[in-house]
Amino acid sequence: MFDNIIAAVNDALYSYILIILLVAGGIYFTVRTKFAQFRLLGDQFKSLTDKPKDKKGVSSFQALMVSTASRVGTGNIMGVAAALCFGGFGAIFWMWVIALIGAASAFVESTLAQIFKKKGKDGCYGGPSYYIEQGLNIKWLAILFSVLLIFTYGVGFNMLASNKLQSTFSTYSFYNASYTPWIIGGIIALIVCYCLFGGGKRLVKVTGILVPIMGIIYIAVALVITIINAHLLPSIFGRIFSDAFNFYAIFGGFTGSCLMKGIQRGLYSNEAGIGSAPNASASAEVEHPVRQGLVQVLSVFIDTILICTATAFMCLSSGLEPSAFSDESSFVQAAMTENMGFIGPVFITVAMVLFAFTTLIGNMYYVDRCIIHLFGKEPPKWVKYIIYIAASLLIFAGTGLSSDLLWAIADVSMGLIALINIPVIIILGKYAFRALADYDRQRKEGKNPTFKSKDVGLEGKTEYWQ
Repeated sequence: MFDNIIAAVNDALYSYILIILLVAGGIYFTVRTKFAQFRLLGDQFKSLTDKPKDKKGVSSFQALMVSTASRVGTGNIMGVAAALCFGGFGAIFWMWVIALIGAASAFVESTLAQIFKKKGKDGCYGGPSYYIEQGLNIKWLAILFSVLLIFTYGVGFNMLASNKLQSTFSTYSFYNASYTPWIIGGIIALIVCYCLFGGGKRLVKVTGILVPIMGIIYIAVALVITIINAHLLPSIFGRIFSDAFNFYAIFGGFTGSCLMKGIQRGLYSNEAGIGSAPNASASAEVEHPVRQGLVQVLSVFIDTILICTATAFMCLSSGLEPSAFSDESSFVQAAMTENMGFIGPVFITVAMVLFAFTTLIGNMYYVDRCIIHLFGKEPPKWVKYIIYIAASLLIFAGTGLSSDLLWAIADVSMGLIALINIPVIIILGKYAFRALADYDRQRKEGKNPTFKSKDVGLEGKTEYWQ
């Protein structure tokens, strides 16, 4: 009965409501920002070099690594494989589309997070809960968003990440379904718990080191495999585009179509518009809010255009038909064995361990920010410790639960926070547009853009930019 309820909610969210919101919102933001995600590509890279004035502060690059840590995870391997297995080749095209237009949504939400951020003893903090509360003056909605985000990332996404991590070990001879998942889950939970007890700064440092290393290695291996199988690229691209625009593939059995699966897994992977990355964006100390908005655009591109595409091409270069496999784990392992022999499964296991681990760490950073919002300040240490222990136990529990159930829970909770965040950033988007216009004007005048809240009509209404 529970499974049926979750499935029904999922169908309603992703068959109609979210597709309209995501696509319409992304197109609206793309037009209103004058295609900022494309025309300001150079500025996106320049913004990475921004250093905080306070040495204790979080840099743009560190904030990017935290948000990328959460984005780059199980969705980039198992999520892409699931989209291929159950949505077909065309799902990859729709993942690209949702990333390209969704990047504008990522820009707006992260710029708003910067505009409405607050000062704390350990630096800046903020996110959707704060721009909902200050920008719309709707406190109950801000609280609801914080609660839903904690559930989405601290429960749904983290349980799914630990489950997908342990599933990559299923092809090894030592794997026993009765106890191996629990052993793996226990190890993961203990390591994550250790990082959590070090606080937000430790989370930032861990992701800042691991994310660039694992991303570069993963893309490099994918590139080598793709080059070796370059003769298959024309047929792969042909299948991606033909299936993407195949009328039956899109509308035949819509809930399992390439369009729905592409959007579902694309949203799960890049998180553009759902209100997670702004929690990291607000922590960065920059001269102008737009600079951090542009950095988050880059995070979406890194996640989907680079890493998701790398996974898709690695798997499709194997020549195996995704639909022939009953689950994404077996498809990935078989594809990598075909490409790299016995080393393939080992490589994908190592990648999953690193990807899932940084996802868990990045997710808990978001949870940490929302806990602060619910308490109105840094909660007592004993409260945070109880939450961290509970989160670690949920990570442990996730390794032994049904993969289908966890995917469904993650999709529903993710859909609900997107359902709140997208309308909110559409309403508050005017402040991000004004900030962008101010940024563009200063650039044309040859200045290094700086910002004050009065520049966007918010004088006296924000804490940081007075």
